[in-house]
Amino acid sequence: MGQTSSSGVKAHMEVAQKTGALVLSNRKLTEMPDLSVMTKVLRTLDLSINKLSALPPSVCDLSNLKHLNINNNRISSLPEGMGQLSKLESLSLVTNLLTTFPPSMSNLKHLKSVIISDNKMTEFPVMLCGLPQLDVLDLSGNQITHVPDGVEELQAVELNLNMNQISSVSPSVASCPRLKTLRLEENCLGLSGVPQELLSDSQVSLLCVDGNLFKMKEFEEVEGYSKYMERYTAVKKKMF
Repeated sequence: MGQTSSSGVKAHMEVAQKTGALVLSNRKLTEMPDLSVMTKVLRTLDLSINKLSALPPSVCDLSNLKHLNINNNRISSLPEGMGQLSKLESLSLVTNLLTTFPPSMSNLKHLKSVIISDNKMTEFPVMLCGLPQLDVLDLSGNQITHVPDGVEELQAVELNLNMNQISSVSPSVASCPRLKTLRLEENCLGLSGVPQELLSDSQVSLLCVDGNLFKMKEFEEVEGYSKYMERYTAVKKKMF
């Protein structure tokens, strides 16, 4: 099983039996070790900076897992049973090869933070929109081309879509009940791709759109911009 049989990994697993946290970052792992003896013990699993190309379905048996970090690997897909991780609160998948998420992710009702930056996602993962406790969704550095209809159920406070290929944003994003920060820098948006409702009728008080196909002076003349600036200024006053 690649490097997973080394004494160092075994020692970490023994400690994890007591602590509930297993950190196996930067160990050149090509496969995940057998964690069957820790299915009810592990609360934190860190497999970052390895050479994993896939996660085995057995990862979905970690019934008490709260934090999963798989940053900097070569993973192109997640197991269909990811929705079984019912206690998962944070999921970090930075710098992998993911193109999509399994539909079962919609079952992760305790998920608060999802970081999927620098992957190969081409579509917005709408299965995450109904998650009631989601605070942060980071999709920056992917290949997403548009924000689709149906995102109005997204509960996130912050949505990061910087450095994608987005040319249009659905007006339904203006109905997201908790969305305060929306980052859309370095995309392919023209002025017509930014819905007027987002400026005039949303809860968004920080909208970042630098690096698109318009000048900021042009953006400041769009209908609804003054209402957005009222929200932005009000939040700034509260901070100081």
